[in-house]
Amino acid sequence: MRLRFIPTLLLSVAAAAIRLSAQDLSPRAYVITPVHSNVVILTWSFYDGGLNLNGTVPITGATATYHVPVFSYYHSLNFFGRSANITASLPYGVGTFEGNVLGAQKSVYRSGLLDLQFRFAVNLKGGPAMPVQDFVKWKQKTLLGLSLKVIAPTGQYSGKKLVNWGINRWAFKPELGYSRRFGRWILDAYGGPWFFTTNNAFPPIPAPQTEGPIGSFEGHLSRDLGKYRLWASLDGNFWFGGTTSLNGIENPDTRQSSSRLGGTLSVPLTKHQSIKVAYSKGTYVRFGGDYHNLQVAWQYSWLGRPK
Repeated sequence: MRLRFIPTLLLSVAAAAIRLSAQDLSPRAYVITPVHSNVVILTWSFYDGGLNLNGTVPITGATATYHVPVFSYYHSLNFFGRSANITASLPYGVGTFEGNVLGAQKSVYRSGLLDLQFRFAVNLKGGPAMPVQDFVKWKQKTLLGLSLKVIAPTGQYSGKKLVNWGINRWAFKPELGYSRRFGRWILDAYGGPWFFTTNNAFPPIPAPQTEGPIGSFEGHLSRDLGKYRLWASLDGNFWFGGTTSLNGIENPDTRQSSSRLGGTLSVPLTKHQSIKVAYSKGTYVRFGGDYHNLQVAWQYSWLGRPK
């Protein structure tokens, strides 16, 4: 009987893997799935709020309202006997940014691709690679996993514009993830640093900019609400660091120290489809975006090798 619920499990796991910034809130990101699981995910995210630039540029009262649709594909595999998965995501951004620049109110509209994103995760403890026949007999206890997230500089970017969708640098995040089930409850905790290469065309006058590592931690407490993989979670995170230097001169005002709180609800629609809704907001933002974020994702899953 558990076979019919496996596609719904795939949906929630894959969706958790696609958010790849320091502000990640991704419950159940290290819960495993049977080998050769596949999920296509269409996500819509809405952001609305202010930008705390901390005096680093001559802009005050900065606000932003934008939408980010994302297309993602998730696939699980056998990696030397351990359960593993890979996720690729392509986001697109549309939005308006406003602020007071040197005494004049300005507004800019941007529409374009964000950077291509990848995530590879492998289970280290508690979850061997299993075909579906064995997976239906398996029960989660303690899981320990390792992942690597990569952002490639493929997004829309201009060294002459202050507002860009792309970051014009590579970014890498190794992360250690823990997941423990207690009956209907799952406790998740993840942590890892972001590392960045140099942006050689930082605006408004293109110049080399470097960014220090960002430490990132997040935690989740989720509960199954029914036997059909309906679940909800309370989500929170904290990140710090990321001080930038322009032309070799460090600006300590760009150091980040921020956190977000939110919640997630996953609702199965059919054997292969589900809807996931998440909301979060900043609880403390020292530098960067202080947004209300609403996210809705439609997910379709299936088992079997790609053909």
